[in-house]
Amino acid sequence: MITIRPAEERGHTHIDWLDSRHSFSFGDYYDPEQMGVSALRVINDDRVAPGAGFPPHPHRDMEIITYMLEGAIEHRDNTGGHCVLRTGEVQVMSAGRGIVHSEVNASSEEPLHLLQIWILPHTKRVAPGYAQRAFPTSPGLCLLVSPDGDQDSLTIHQDARLFRATLESAPITYEPDRHRNQYIHVARGSLTVNGEILNEGDAAVIQDELAIVLESEDAEALLFDLP
Repeated sequence: MITIRPAEERGHTHIDWLDSRHSFSFGDYYDPEQMGVSALRVINDDRVAPGAGFPPHPHRDMEIITYMLEGAIEHRDNTGGHCVLRTGEVQVMSAGRGIVHSEVNASSEEPLHLLQIWILPHTKRVAPGYAQRAFPTSPGLCLLVSPDGDQDSLTIHQDARLFRATLESAPITYEPDRHRNQYIHVARGSLTVNGEILNEGDAAVIQDELAIVLESEDAEALLFDLP
């Protein structure tokens, strides 16, 4: 079964420096029918003005994934962590028992576009920490995040896997385990999922499909495999 969530139905926050679309209830946007899928709690599609960003703020007991689409973001946290995350890179921050961080557009001229993803952990009050890396951009499925670091992926405290699907004419087939949940978010372009058309910003909840077939001439999507 495939349930499509059109991009235009997402929540929207627009202030002078931030234009954000919320796949699930977040901040002032609340929809009791859109509280997440399994352990996936947040996908925010954020566009941040040059030189602007999120001042220091706390998180706790959440696995936070930053997926870069355009530009660069400067991260600082109260553990001494400091890095710049650039287009094509992924960062995982385990908030654990508590962390305070800031995220600012590292450029005074260029826009910033990213997806921020929150996943509920299976264990609370772990030691906070973060890691980041760049991943190959070749066509196909690339495992970005996992519970065990498989295929040199970043690790989180949850039985969830996040893949990037890069499509360039050849279809991609993913065969999930039974009784798990899948969620697809289209980051760029348009594609079909088992024949259903999804455009940029659209998403789909997938359950009880023996195989998931993605087809496109030019698209980038995130595929979540969730408990």
